[in-house]
Amino acid sequence: MFRKLVNLVIVIVALGIAAFWIATIPQTVPASALPPRTPDLANGRAMLFAGGCPACHATPEQDDRTRLGGGLALKTPFGTFYAPNISPDPKAGIGGWSEADFVTALTKGTSPAGQHYYPVFPYGSYQNMALADVRDLFAYLETLPAVGDASRPHALSFPFSVRRVVGGWKFLFLAGEQYRPDPSQPPPLKRGAYLVNGPGHCAECHSPRNALGGIVAGQRFAGGPDPDLKGEDAWVPNITQKGLGDWSEKDIAYMLETGDTPDGDSVGGSMAQVVKNTAQLKPDDRVAIAAYVKSLPPVEGPPKPPKKKAE
Repeated sequence: MFRKLVNLVIVIVALGIAAFWIATIPQTVPASALPPRTPDLANGRAMLFAGGCPACHATPEQDDRTRLGGGLALKTPFGTFYAPNISPDPKAGIGGWSEADFVTALTKGTSPAGQHYYPVFPYGSYQNMALADVRDLFAYLETLPAVGDASRPHALSFPFSVRRVVGGWKFLFLAGEQYRPDPSQPPPLKRGAYLVNGPGHCAECHSPRNALGGIVAGQRFAGGPDPDLKGEDAWVPNITQKGLGDWSEKDIAYMLETGDTPDGDSVGGSMAQVVKNTAQLKPDDRVAIAAYVKSLPPVEGPPKPPKKKAE
């Protein structure tokens, strides 16, 4: 009887491992899914800045935001991630990638080597991008300066250092369908919804996350802790109507262009880097983003820690 019980446990464990292995197989996009087309480089440039690529991937401590040699440290509860080189360098960057490799990376979170990318790379939002926009972005990246800086390995502890585990995270939190704006909305609002939920990946920073690093769906855009900062400023603001209050669409669009807020202050931290990107967008796109953000219903976010009293 005991032997039968042991055998049963072994079978159950084996089936569980097999199910996990199958469920976590990295997905790819075949080259056959990409018919011939002429890329729009101007749109590719727009997607570069709408997607915030230079904010993470531009080589630190230099002013050329098209030198995408990576190296920025991103601190999280799971360890420190380092933004990789995405310049067209054939060895250090993505110069050896095919277009299908790039589409797979952005929309499936899978590397050319067939491994899962960690979701600090916001493919959960990038999967909402139109295929044409992703392809234009890749074409534009190929025109940028090649940077020979090797990407630094992430500093993660076990079990987060095992990439196959990310497949379980994808199974739990990665939606299988693209975000689709409400067809009844006017074109500017639909454009804003696309930019915010797709390339702009605003929810990735402006939403609280659960213990496994998944966005808390009921508090999307409602702000939360900023793992990259410490102290009273380590907080990402709520950008629903609960947080923005009397900000107008004009206020939001102006902030996205200049970094200046309605109260005479200016944004700081990582948002200052975001503004360097959104300032490069067409005015109509900033207006569209502002319209969508202003339309977000009020959502109560996690409580912000009280300020410490001065001693």
